[in-house]
Amino acid sequence: MSDIRTHWIDLGGDWRLAGPSLAEDDGLETAIVISLFTDRVADGDAGIAATARRGWWGDAYADEAGDLIGSRLWLLAREKSTPEVVGRAELYAREALQWLVTDGVARSVEVTGEVLGQARQVLALAVTVTRSSKPVVQFRFETFWKGQ
Repeated sequence: MSDIRTHWIDLGGDWRLAGPSLAEDDGLETAIVISLFTDRVADGDAGIAATARRGWWGDAYADEAGDLIGSRLWLLAREKSTPEVVGRAELYAREALQWLVTDGVARSVEVTGEVLGQARQVLALAVTVTRSSKPVVQFRFETFWKGQ
């Protein structure tokens, strides 16, 4: 089974053409893009008003309590590019992708972050997904966040 391939480029998801049709993939890249770049609701202790905590409305109807879509990477949009912020970005990305391991899609998911550019404005995330019967897959996202 395949999905329409959602590719992350220039601060947004995009669909690509493959001939006269939309490009397809096995769903992994699309699942990762949705997991990382959909805004997960902020914790109550994040210092954000309840009306500004974002999140997907469908989380209120999850089959399993606490099963949330997306990541908290959006909380870092106004942060400075420090090693602590890179560590939090890695933590938020691992948290968002943990479902791949929990649901048996992957054996492991590794995330590493780094700050790029002379002005140190771009936070890059490298995601490595190890699956049991398929090759290891690596993704790199560089334009999703620009620190102040």
